[in-house]
Amino acid sequence: MNLETVMQELEALGKERTKKIYMSNGAHEPLFGVATGQMKPIAKKIKINQELAEQLYATGNYDAMYFAGVIADPKAMTTADFDRWMDTAYFYMLSDYVVAVTLAEADIAQEVADDWITSGEELKMSAGWSCYCWLLGNRKDHEFSEIKLANMLEMVKNTIHEAPDRTKYSMNNFIYTVATSYTPLHDLAVETAKAVGPVEVQKDKAKSKFINASENIQKAVDKGQVGFKRKHVRC
Repeated sequence: MNLETVMQELEALGKERTKKIYMSNGAHEPLFGVATGQMKPIAKKIKINQELAEQLYATGNYDAMYFAGVIADPKAMTTADFDRWMDTAYFYMLSDYVVAVTLAEADIAQEVADDWITSGEELKMSAGWSCYCWLLGNRKDHEFSEIKLANMLEMVKNTIHEAPDRTKYSMNNFIYTVATSYTPLHDLAVETAKAVGPVEVQKDKAKSKFINASENIQKAVDKGQVGFKRKHVRC
């Protein structure tokens, strides 16, 4: 399959209702509104194709960019490639669920994510923290430095309340993910969540809301989900 045939197949799968949902979350034209589950049959035909993934991502079409992440070869991508993808990831569904997810399957994941976390740019920081969430939920505990993760929890505790909104969501999720997926620091993550408390987001809206890692951690503990690891990062 080439770029033209894939774009035709994606367009045929588009639904106006799905398109509206994506746009309400920050997507903009061009996009078709394809439910991600409906992409699986096309992905099975193509499997992994980095060249086609690059062509799809470059279209700027949200559905094509998402599908690019599904068929990309993360181990063939360089830091420059991930930075280039990140530069055109214009909202969180791309930064956190396409670029960060793809990065999480690369060998250079931690070093790239570390750079993004300290970038000072909202979506880059969000993608960096999100990448660690995908990593922690998939890779074995011994693949991480306990000291480094403890320092990252400290960083979240000290900076989350002043961080940009989207970054707050990912930092909050990082505390939760350490607590549920990295057992050596479960207790420290629980303490961090308590110290952080509720985090206010959407301050610019008429009614702001609060996110709270402690509550979600407790729900996971109650369900016996501590130590959770997923087999695959990408679907």
